[in-house]
Amino acid sequence: MPAHARSAWFKTLGQLTLALAGGLVLGLSTGHVWPVLTAVSLAVVAWHYWRLNRVLSRLTARKRHPPPQGDGIWNELDRLLHRSQSEMRGRKRRLIGMLRAYRAVAAALPDAVIVVERNSQRIQWFNEAASALLGLKHPHDVGSALGERLQPLPVAQWLSGGRHAEPLADVPSPLHPELRLGLRLIPYSEEYWLLIARDVSKMMRLEQMRRDFVANVSHELRTPLTVVHGYLDMLDASEHPEWAPMLSEMQRQSQRMTQLVEDLLTLSRLEAQETLPEEIVAMAPMLDALRREAEALSQHRHRISMEDRAGVDLLGSTKELHSAFSNLVSNAVRYTQAGGDIAIRFIPEADGGVRLSVQDSGYGIPASHLPRITERFYRVSNSRSRESGGTGLGLSIVKHVLNLHQARLEIESEVGRGSHFSCRFGHERVRMRETLVSTETST
Repeated sequence: MPAHARSAWFKTLGQLTLALAGGLVLGLSTGHVWPVLTAVSLAVVAWHYWRLNRVLSRLTARKRHPPPQGDGIWNELDRLLHRSQSEMRGRKRRLIGMLRAYRAVAAALPDAVIVVERNSQRIQWFNEAASALLGLKHPHDVGSALGERLQPLPVAQWLSGGRHAEPLADVPSPLHPELRLGLRLIPYSEEYWLLIARDVSKMMRLEQMRRDFVANVSHELRTPLTVVHGYLDMLDASEHPEWAPMLSEMQRQSQRMTQLVEDLLTLSRLEAQETLPEEIVAMAPMLDALRREAEALSQHRHRISMEDRAGVDLLGSTKELHSAFSNLVSNAVRYTQAGGDIAIRFIPEADGGVRLSVQDSGYGIPASHLPRITERFYRVSNSRSRESGGTGLGLSIVKHVLNLHQARLEIESEVGRGSHFSCRFGHERVRMRETLVSTETST
């Protein structure tokens, strides 16, 4: 207990003792000791009740009172309460100031910011940019269902992904369809989510310019490469043995350039597509084709295994899915040393989806490279990629194909222990496999 509080306590105790002693003396002098002591005690209790009532009045009063003067335990309690109230009011003013500053910052952001209640998916608050970009109106839309207010965007289905919802990179604004938006969902608490919408129209125009440039350059490169290939095929190394190493290297490099151009064209085509033609993809023959391709590329240098435990087909594009799966298989062969293992598995998932995985025992990928491994032209080892004939576009093509099928690519890898690439498809992409049963009848 602080010294001033202890002093106030002893002073109040001394006043109580003096009051009782005075009552005792008065009672002895009048010959009525107990009635006088009772009256004095009741007076002391009434005084303490009055002081307690004053303390309660101070606690509940909205009007600020000056700090009390005097000594005693009640005055000390009044001073402590006054100091606590002053500190609490100061903290409240600072919190209100910070809240106003945060709201002013959110209101001044060029990006639309919307606070969404998690369970009901209703709008709790939004800034001014949300009105300009998404057409929300204050206060009419506060408390409304977000999915209904942002029609025709597929927001309700997107929000159902919760923490696993992938950002929507390019969607039209409900207010102005020519305005392109990027949407990101941030679950910042158990009860509320933050939806951020950014104007990406300029970035999309620049991206389209880049795609057009890459596509045009790739198309223009096709003709000269075809000519170079034709002349190289006409040259016979047996007639000029001294040219054999140069011709071999020129053919290898021209083939690599051709593959690079083809991959660039494939990537440009995938980026330009929003949807793919959907068909039933027969997985049994595709898995057999992947195994044959792996064995042909391996030339018996690896142990290759195939496992089909899903027993289903997929809904999608046969051509694009074969391209994606083939890229994963060829990468596994290229980046696995001779004598290594490569396992291709098609297995069911607990949520009703399926997973096609390619696992190898190759060199592995350092953890620092995994976040960027699907970027265009990104290579973990430039020298190893050149030796294996890689273009640096394979995984980027895989990612784009899977995105068009609402699937995702998961990568696990450890240096020296190999890599594990998984293509996960949702249950909506799964179709029962049709088995053809032929029967022979004799007459």
